[in-house]
This record gives sequence, structure tokens and C-alpha cells, in this order.
Amino acid sequence: MTKTVLIIGGRGRIGTEVARDIAAYCPDAEITITGREENPDRRVSDEMGQRVGYRALDLADETGLREAIADRDLVVHTAGPFHHRDGRVLQTCIELGVNYTDVSDNRGFTKRVLALKEAAQAAGVTAIVNTGIFPGISNSLVRQGVEQLDRADKIHLSYVVGGSGGAGVTVMRTTFLGLQQPFEVWKDGKWQVVNPYSDRETVEFPPPYGKIGVYWFDMPEAFTLPESFPVQTAMTKFGTAPDFYNHLTWMVAHLWPSSWIKNPAVVEFLSQVSYFMTSITDNFSGTGVAVRAAVSGMKEGKPATFCSSTLHESAAVATGIGTGSIAEMMLDRKLDRPGVWPVEQALPTDLFKQIMASRNMKLYREFSIDT
Repeated sequence: MTKTVLIIGGRGRIGTEVARDIAAYCPDAEITITGREENPDRRVSDEMGQRVGYRALDLADETGLREAIADRDLVVHTAGPFHHRDGRVLQTCIELGVNYTDVSDNRGFTKRVLALKEAAQAAGVTAIVNTGIFPGISNSLVRQGVEQLDRADKIHLSYVVGGSGGAGVTVMRTTFLGLQQPFEVWKDGKWQVVNPYSDRETVEFPPPYGKIGVYWFDMPEAFTLPESFPVQTAMTKFGTAPDFYNHLTWMVAHLWPSSWIKNPAVVEFLSQVSYFMTSITDNFSGTGVAVRAAVSGMKEGKPATFCSSTLHESAAVATGIGTGSIAEMMLDRKLDRPGVWPVEQALPTDLFKQIMASRNMKLYREFSIDT
């Protein structure tokens, strides 16, 4: 039986990779991607096959949005940056009884959609948010680590992206938008305020990255993980390769006037300049991504740490894998739980491992117990 999927923002780099993953692993899925162009410059079917169609859609058009969502089996929201999005797409899905997932990576947006949990439960709608690579696969790495311990006390999530990550200019906008204000983190059993791109530390990632500098960065995991697991600390830190981009970003975050960073024109200028620069350096840095999740606590009465990591040669493709695999599980009814959930609350570890194996994403793990 044909299953119908609507990918909002599917003409973008991330949306395209999500569509490719669903098309590859859901042979009975009929996919429609949306974009603002009335007539896209290339036929979608030429890029992704005959099962992928196109529909022009402006998210500000509420009537058009309802018509696009109606009668779908699943809606996938990939139209970032999510700093600028409200919960309208999910609200419409709930009203129409359509399941939903997204690649959201913004704290404010995540809080708005999680607030729709009871409405989704009442409507029998399953919504899984923050899928992708980080957040997304990263959350599942943490869940796996927590389950290995008798008691988890500290989560330390680190991410590194090579250059642009192959994700287009949107990822640049997301980075600079994330520098605009301090944010709360769960540290030492209480909420504390930290500044973005602060407190650099060096983390060892799998080859080819090795030791990379990472900094505090505001991600939805910063508040969903301590709500999901009773830990004392949950850290989310981000870095870029090559390292000089980290220093440039630190300078913008700490030396530029806040009024500049909060100016949309300045954000757009920085995004375009950064995208141009990475289009050159991507040739030697690559566009890959690595995620490292270290969970510390107690095992059999002794201090222990479970560290897991994964990587991919393309951050954009890895995001498509994270979201596309969740979509596959939802279409197959393997993830059927009415409500709104972050990934770590919705995806069991055994299914997560199956997903990673099916996409040939290797999981590295190291388990140490103090003696």
C-alpha cells in the first residue's frame, strides 16, 4: 500500500537528503517535496526518481499548508532555520490527524512544539522532533550510554563539522543566530547561564578528525536530555574543522557588539561570507561530521564512563539519514506513540542500532570502569 510523505522545505540541501533517504529505504513511499518556486529550475523526478514530486508552498499561506498536509501519512519539516519557525506545521498536522517529524535544532522552537504534546495525544498523532545528526542521532547515542550504566550523572555531547558540512548557507545562518544570546544549561544539578562559543576544550573524535576544539553551543539537547534522564550535568559543545573557523566564530561571539550580531542584515552578510569561504576550504577539510557522546556515572558500585561516537563524510547526508530513518520507522508503524517527543524518548536503542547498521554508519564505543 502506497504511503504518502510531504517534505516541507524539500528543495533545500537537507530536505533533498531526507527525500533521498526515504526514497531509498521506503520503496512504497510516494514523496512530495515543497519549495517556494512555482516552477523549479530542474525536474525533481530527474534528481530523485519518479516517486518524488514537487509542490509550490509558502508556509505563510495557511490554506495552502492545510491542503498540502491533508491526507498525508507523514509530514517531514525541514524548512530551517528553525529560529524563525513557530509550531504552525505541527499544529496543522494535529488538526488533520497526520503524523509529523522534523530536523529542528532550536531551543525555542522545540519548546513550542513540545507544548503540543497533549493535543497530539488526544488526536492520536505521533510527532518526533529534533531528528537528524545533531540533534537526532546524538540523542540516541546518549540514550545508549545511559542504559549501559546503573546511574548516569553527566552527559558530555560534542560535535564537529568539516567546513560547511555540505548543508548549504542555512547552516551558516543557524550558527550565527546561535551566537545572539546566552542560554541556560543543566550543570551541577542546577540551571546555569553560559555564553555561546565559550569554554573551549579539546575533544578526541574518531579519525580523520582527532583532537578538535569545541565550545558551548545552544542546542535543544541542552534541555531535553536532562528532562529525559536524571543527570546532574548535560553539556553540548560544537566545533568546526579547520580550527581557524572556531577562532573567527569566537571573535564574532565575544568581540563584536551584540547589536551587530542581532542585526538580520549582519547575520546574512556573515552567513554568505562564511559560505563563500567554506566553498574553498571544503576542498581540503571535507564536509563531514562527527558526534561524540560521553556518559559518566556508576556501574556495579564503581565510577564508569560509556563513550560512543559516529561519523559520516557528509553532514548533510548524515542529517538525511537521521531524519529519513525516523520517517521509515514511523511509516512502518515501528514508532507509533501519540504525543510529541524528542528522539531519545521515542527511539529504543535496539531500533537505533538497526537503523545505523542499515545505513552503514559505524558506531564506535569505549566502556571504562574504574578499578
